[in-house]
Amino acid sequence: MPKSIPSPAFTMIELIFVIVILGILTTVAIPKLVAIRDDAIVSAYAQQIMAGASEISAYATSKVKTENNLSRMSNSVSTLEKRGDLAIDVNNKKGVIKVGDIADCITIQVVSDTNEENLSISFADPNNDYLCEQLQNIIPQEKYPMRLRGKYVIR
Repeated sequence: MPKSIPSPAFTMIELIFVIVILGILTTVAIPKLVAIRDDAIVSAYAQQIMAGASEISAYATSKVKTENNLSRMSNSVSTLEKRGDLAIDVNNKKGVIKVGDIADCITIQVVSDTNEENLSISFADPNNDYLCEQLQNIIPQEKYPMRLRGKYVIR
């Protein structure tokens, strides 16, 4: 009886197993990669916003005044504005940050009266937008309003 020579090709069953395994890996891996990308976006926004708040505070402390345009007091706010992620309202000393599909996810504002100025950060309703919701969870809203100028500011 002649011996059969093994063929160098894959059998149909082996190819089907490989395709099934690749399909399973794809359904598991792609959502995780998307979540990692979204987390990186949220982290970058949070870093820019918190750096902007610190820069505005430092500006107000060093100059003993604030500007109507927040981007003049903060490079981070200016960067967000140049990218199109933040709209400046000079009449109200505020910047409104668009995140995900929410046009007013976060608002940074210098609130002034005759004796003091405070920096506030407020949140809009995230309407189930993942990026906006995650960003709002990261930013410590309990630290605001932050006193910039007035009776209890130590210089």
